[in-house]
Amino acid sequence: MIIIKTPEEIEILRKGGRHLAAVLHKVKEKIKPGISTKDLDDYAFKLINEMGDSPAFLNYRPAGAKVPFPASLCVSVNDEVVHGIPNKERILKEGDIVALDLGLKHKGLFTDMAFTVPVGKVSSSALKLMEVTEKALQVGINAAQAGNTVGDIGHAVESFVRAQKNSQQYGIVEVLSGHGVGRAIHEDPYIPNFGKKGKGEKLVPGMVIALEPMINNGTKNVTLDDDGYTFRTADSKNSAHFEHTILITENGPEILTKTF
Repeated sequence: MIIIKTPEEIEILRKGGRHLAAVLHKVKEKIKPGISTKDLDDYAFKLINEMGDSPAFLNYRPAGAKVPFPASLCVSVNDEVVHGIPNKERILKEGDIVALDLGLKHKGLFTDMAFTVPVGKVSSSALKLMEVTEKALQVGINAAQAGNTVGDIGHAVESFVRAQKNSQQYGIVEVLSGHGVGRAIHEDPYIPNFGKKGKGEKLVPGMVIALEPMINNGTKNVTLDDDGYTFRTADSKNSAHFEHTILITENGPEILTKTF
């Protein structure tokens, strides 16, 4: 069931979104060769608590998971698509790309955000992958207009990625998607990054959704690690992930996960 948020809930989500964006950008500043992914997770946890909020992912157990997620921050490096579990032994090195995915609970309501950043100097193909994925997110946001459908968002993202030069190298992950968010971490509707115009649920003012293209520098296919959380590209090539929580309004989409 799709949940339309009340004006009071929307104000809470706006503030929570600003908190989340501030935390994630501060974590981004810590990215450098030699830091462990656990260090990044610890820092995110500290910042969230200092704001009086709670990490959304810590001890969250999604449907089908055998154990709760053991961290506040998902840190996915290179061929890891999403949900990488931070580890003190996993040290970032020059040339890596790292996706930071964080959820925050503010006054009982949830927002979700992610971006992928370089570690030092990275390859031109890695930079291009991140650029395409970030632009794909903006294309999806632009399509999230009241009166449009979930299919319109997916179609816009897919069309943009397919139109890129050498687009055959980019795989749009199909088994993972965007989603509704707010009263829970994951709500309806399910929002794939591919689709057909006019298909799927209609977008109406008051809907709050998380859009999150996940684009691989190769096959669209992924595998799941034994930890039950970490998805990887099936061909071991890099993946990038960008995400914003947005509000559907009569005047166009509003990004809630921003710092201003």
